[in-house]
Amino acid sequence: MRSVKVSDYMTKYVVTFTPDTDLFKAIGTLLERKISAAPVLDKEGKVVGILTEWDCLQRILRGSYHEEVGGRVGDCMSTDVHCIAPNDGVIDVAETMTAQGWRRSMPVMDNGKLVGILSCPDVLRVVYDFDEHTGEPIRGRA
Repeated sequence: MRSVKVSDYMTKYVVTFTPDTDLFKAIGTLLERKISAAPVLDKEGKVVGILTEWDCLQRILRGSYHEEVGGRVGDCMSTDVHCIAPNDGVIDVAETMTAQGWRRSMPVMDNGKLVGILSCPDVLRVVYDFDEHTGEPIRGRA
């Protein structure tokens, strides 16, 4: 399969939250947009975390046990964020994801600025779109 850049398949219009975003509002956004994660940005636009469905589920379950359901995104976001660059190869990123056991979306940064996000479905689309023998698109992208 020919080399494909992250920029070719990343989602360019990224839903983001701040650490102060209400958790239930964030959950509603994730569900409404049918996405599994979103970067969390500070006031300067720096990525300080990522909120995943898994983070939300853990917080809700833990909170219901202690009768403290809800909170802010900053209370439950993952702070171990793996960022990638637009010119990185998607296959290289996929190999790193599987080798490291990363299952979440990865913010795409260019000169310190968030320019997109790459998710597992985006990586699967690369494989689906290209025939491994010819390197040609199997079908057009939406």
